[in-house]
This record gives sequence, C-alpha cells and structure tokens, in this order.
Amino acid sequence: MANKRDLFQRRRMRVRNKLRKMAGDRLRLTVHRSSKNISVQLIDDVQGRTLAAASSLEPALGVVGKNNLEAAAKVGAAIAERAKAHGVEEVFFDRGGFLYHGKLKALADAAREGGLKF
Repeated sequence: MANKRDLFQRRRMRVRNKLRKMAGDRLRLTVHRSSKNISVQLIDDVQGRTLAAASSLEPALGVVGKNNLEAAAKVGAAIAERAKAHGVEEVFFDRGGFLYHGKLKALADAAREGGLKF
C-alpha cells in the first residue's frame, strides 16, 4: 500500500517525464510549495542553471509570513516580471507533485497575467 509520500513522488516523476518529452528549447517554471511558503524558479535545463527565482520569503514582495492566495499571486507576478527582464515569454509549468488548485493555480494565473505563456 502506497503512502502519501510515495504517491507524491509518483505524481512528481509523471509530470517531469512528460515535460522532458516536450522540452525542446523552452525553459521550465518550477514550483515548490511548503506548508508556510511558496517559491518558484525559472530553470534552463540545457545549461543547467537558474535564470530567475521568486519566493514568498522575499521582504520586497511584502508577503512574508502570509500563507494565502494573495501571496502566491504576488510571487507569480514577480516571476513573470523577472522572466520578461531575461527576455523569456514561453515556459513549461512544472508543478512537481503538487495538485493544480489553490495557491498553485493563483500563482499560475498571476504569471499568465504578467505575460508568461504556458
């Protein structure tokens, strides 16, 4: 019988493998959500480096300590702005093993409104 962690790992690898098949030259927008914070990175898998990152832990965003949809939306808007500064418009959204609802959906919608396409 699989526990919650095993199911999470299966979902995570299923999402990652699908992204690898479609990868091409697009960058990957990776999300990590903890119980208190949310962070996102813009990763270039070809060169193996992170171009931009945003987190709810950044004081500049003004959401430190807030665990809600508003904080996720601000992080999404920040990563969209930083991606555009690097000249990136199209990315793959790597949600990891997290389900696409709530904070992840708010972050994705804000990033789309900021100009990212995925």
